[in-house]
Amino acid sequence: MKMNKLIFLILLLIAAPFARAQIVDVTALQKEIDDKNQKIQALNVEIAKYQNLASQASDKGMSLKQQINVLEQSRKALTLEITKIQTKIDSTNLSIKQLSSKITDSKNKIGFLQDGLEKSIREISQHDNFHVVINLLNNKTFSDFFGKLDEQSQFNASIQNKVSQIKNEKQKLETNKTAVEKTKQQLADLQKELSGKKKVVEVTKTEQQKTLTDTKSQEAAYQKLLADATAKKNAFEKEIFDYESKIKFQLDPNSIPQSGSSPLMWPVDNVRITQLFGKTAAGKRLYLSGSHNGMDFGVPIGTSVKAMASGIVAGTGDTDLECRRVSFGRWVLIKFNNGLAATYGHLSVISVKAGDKVDAGQIIGYSGNTGYSTGPHLHISAYVATAVNVVTRPSSSCPGRSLTMPVSAVDAYLDPVLYFPPKP
Repeated sequence: MKMNKLIFLILLLIAAPFARAQIVDVTALQKEIDDKNQKIQALNVEIAKYQNLASQASDKGMSLKQQINVLEQSRKALTLEITKIQTKIDSTNLSIKQLSSKITDSKNKIGFLQDGLEKSIREISQHDNFHVVINLLNNKTFSDFFGKLDEQSQFNASIQNKVSQIKNEKQKLETNKTAVEKTKQQLADLQKELSGKKKVVEVTKTEQQKTLTDTKSQEAAYQKLLADATAKKNAFEKEIFDYESKIKFQLDPNSIPQSGSSPLMWPVDNVRITQLFGKTAAGKRLYLSGSHNGMDFGVPIGTSVKAMASGIVAGTGDTDLECRRVSFGRWVLIKFNNGLAATYGHLSVISVKAGDKVDAGQIIGYSGNTGYSTGPHLHISAYVATAVNVVTRPSSSCPGRSLTMPVSAVDAYLDPVLYFPPKP
C-alpha cells in the first residue's frame, strides 16, 4: 500500500512542472495583452482629439479652409483608428495564443489523470482485498478486516478524486475551445473593420484632393461650387418630392411593428442626433416639402454604421457618380425582416452589396460626407418595406443624367425615432 501511495505522489510531482510552466507562459501573455490594452486607451484619447477638431471645423461653416480642415483632421483620426484596430488584432492573437496554451495545459492534465486512474483501477483489481467477503474469510480477525477495508476505501477515494478532476479539466477544455472560436470570429471582424477603415482613409484623401482641384484652392471658386450644388439640390428635391407624391400607397398597420416596440437598434454606437424627422425647427428648410424625410446622426467620418435589424440589402449606389452633391451620395437600402426598411445615406464606404443577407448589428458601411451634406453625418430614412424600391430615372435637374436611388411614396416615410429603443 505504501508503494502505491508513493507511485501516486510521483505522478503528481511529474505533472506539477507542466502546470507551473503553463502558468508562467499564460502570465507573460496576459502582460502583453494588458500592454496592448493600455496602448488602445491612449490611442482613444488621440482619436477623440482629432475627431473633436474635425467637428469644430465643420461647425464653423462651409468655407474651403474649414472643409479641408475637416478632411485633414478626419484623416488623422482615421489613421490612428487603423493603428488602434491593428493593436486590437495583435491583442486578440495573443488571447488566442493564451487560450490555446490553456487548452494544451488541460489536455496534459487530463492525460496524466487518466494514466493515474488506469493504474489505480488496475491496482484495486489486483489487490487481495478486492472483494469484501473474500477479505472477511481470509483475515483471522475483524481488526485485520477493517484495516484492509480502510485501504480499499482509500483506493476508491483516489479514483473518485481523479474522476472529478478529469471532469473539471474537460469542462475547462470545452469552455476554452468555445472561447477560442468566439475570439477567432472577433479577429475576423476586426480584420474586416481594418480593411474598411483603410478604404475610408483613401476616400478621404481623394475627396480632399478633388475639392482642391475643383476649386483651384480658391475660396471664391469653392463658394460658387457650393451655391451651384445647393441650387441643384433644391431642384432635385422638388423633382423627387413631386415624383414620390404621385406614388399610390395605402398603409396596412399590421404589416409593420408597433411604434414604441423597439424593433430597430441604433445604427451607430455613440448616438448624437442632429436632425429629427419632420418639420425643421430652424427657419431654413432642408427639403422643399418643408420637412426632413429622415433622421441625422452627427458622427465623425469613418464611423462604423450597422444594420438596425436583420434583413436583405435591396440596393446600394452612389448618386455623386451622376450628379454630385444633390442627394444621398453613397447609400445602402435594407429591407428588414420585420416589415420596415431604411436608407443609409452620405456613406464614405459601402461594405455590402445588393442581395446580401445582413444580421442586426453587422457593419454595412462607414459614415462620410458624400452627396449633399453640410458636414460629416449619417442620414437614415425609414419606410414601410413594401413601399420603397430602387429606381433609376432621368433627372431634369441634372440634364442628361439618370440617378439610381431608393424612392418611396411620401405616405410611406416613417419617423425612425418611433422604432428605436430609448437613447443610450
